[in-house]
Amino acid sequence: MDAVGPDRLVFSDAPRLVYWELTRACDLACKHCRAEAIERRDPRELSTGEAKALLKEIRAFGNPPPQLVMTGGDPLKRPDFFELVGHGVGLGIPVSVAPSGTRLLTEDAVRSLKASGVQSMSLSIDGATAEIHDRFRGVEGCFMSTMQAEGYIREARIPLQINTLVTAETVAGLPEVYGLLLGLGIMRWSLFYLIGTGRGRDLREIRPSQCEVLHHWLYDLSKTAPFAIKATEAPHFRRVASVRMRAEGFDEAAIRRTAIGRGFGIRDGNGIMFISHTGDVYPSGFLPVSAGNVRQQTPVAIYRHSDLFTRLRAVEGYTGKCGRCEFHGICGGSRARAFAATGDPMGSDPLCAYAPEPPAGSERSL
Repeated sequence: MDAVGPDRLVFSDAPRLVYWELTRACDLACKHCRAEAIERRDPRELSTGEAKALLKEIRAFGNPPPQLVMTGGDPLKRPDFFELVGHGVGLGIPVSVAPSGTRLLTEDAVRSLKASGVQSMSLSIDGATAEIHDRFRGVEGCFMSTMQAEGYIREARIPLQINTLVTAETVAGLPEVYGLLLGLGIMRWSLFYLIGTGRGRDLREIRPSQCEVLHHWLYDLSKTAPFAIKATEAPHFRRVASVRMRAEGFDEAAIRRTAIGRGFGIRDGNGIMFISHTGDVYPSGFLPVSAGNVRQQTPVAIYRHSDLFTRLRAVEGYTGKCGRCEFHGICGGSRARAFAATGDPMGSDPLCAYAPEPPAGSERSL
């Protein structure tokens, strides 16, 4: 990591998180699926040999290696999934897995993942009841399968993250989801703020004013919650946290220590890299602009030197209010949402309610 100035964090040498979509095959039909997952595996997927070669290349980022999240689709749809997990762990890569909440996630599967050395797992819970969750996942019984898998994971003592979708339809039920999670012993609650990509184009995002209220609620929760709270594709939560901490008397050193732990500065292309099932490399799974393919280039070269990734790390090139915002170094807005809204990954994130000072001679506006 390169740290530039007190309010700018640049991750130019290596990502903190690498998301690898092993397959797009999945038995669910989620309304918001960014991958637009399909029932059967794509014949263009990386082969087992290519996948193992990719793991070796990811390890070439150096020490400490990035956290690797094996996701999908549903990675359990690949017959070599456990083999790949074990291979990555054997190379010294911290591996997390994000399976779907289906009947494939059996007690034996969880035990095998524990034996393979996975560092953590994640499951999705989009509502506090089966009716709400199953409606989003498109398969009746998904909530029950997810809760059953949660029990297996807890019994295996694998740290668990719960992911929850934030949309205009789900936002009112988030307090009930939080109440449910209090009894599960999880390590982190990650709220995924909808991006209008994939099937998510048919859902409604929350309004910027709702987003701001939600950020403050999450900040207040973070003081007492027994688990960490993360806002995914909503980095303006870091602005709220920074401002609140200053108002509460934290000095800059304390804020910076907290900033590193909260992932300040990390965003699409800056600390994050996504590799698709066919080897295409994106700044994130929600920003479908390819910077190269691992069949032709190494992920290290793509991350460090591709035009797309280097541009995304240069916040001075952002346009609109994100470009002139004094918090763009620790926040930077969601590059994926900017792209979905404007077609330009360097544009402004329309979900942020903050209005920075306008350019000289212009009127202040959102």
